[in-house]
Amino acid sequence: MSDEKALLAVEREVALMFRRGRARVAELSRRVHPELEGMAYSLLGYVEQAGPVRVTDVGVHFAVGKATVSRQIRALEELGLVAREADPQDGRAALVSLTEDGRRRYLAARDARMRRVRELLGNWSREDVDRFADLLHRFNDVIGEPPVE
Repeated sequence: MSDEKALLAVEREVALMFRRGRARVAELSRRVHPELEGMAYSLLGYVEQAGPVRVTDVGVHFAVGKATVSRQIRALEELGLVAREADPQDGRAALVSLTEDGRRRYLAARDARMRRVRELLGNWSREDVDRFADLLHRFNDVIGEPPVE
């Protein structure tokens, strides 16, 4: 396969993975709560992993504007999945954390997702899974870098 053909194959497969991933995240969001939008599952995952986190940091992490992240968090608050509190280090800022119900629902959806990952990769060797994880990590590092102008 030529370099160009190989790069086109990578681009095609990555695009397919992204499309399927967006659909899967939307499905997982609905598993957490039927009224959630697609991004909500990822947002809950970030808050769960990061612990109490500033609203602005959530926006930076997902590269979305303040209005978008505020709307998402407000929807999660209304459903009782997250709570906001004043940041003790800066009273003007708010910290977001999962409620007990939010944590329970998120972890149940994450466990279902991980069961699916185990099914999908169950026939792969440990070496293949490790290599795949390493390559995905390298790829994510590269796509996270600012573009060269």
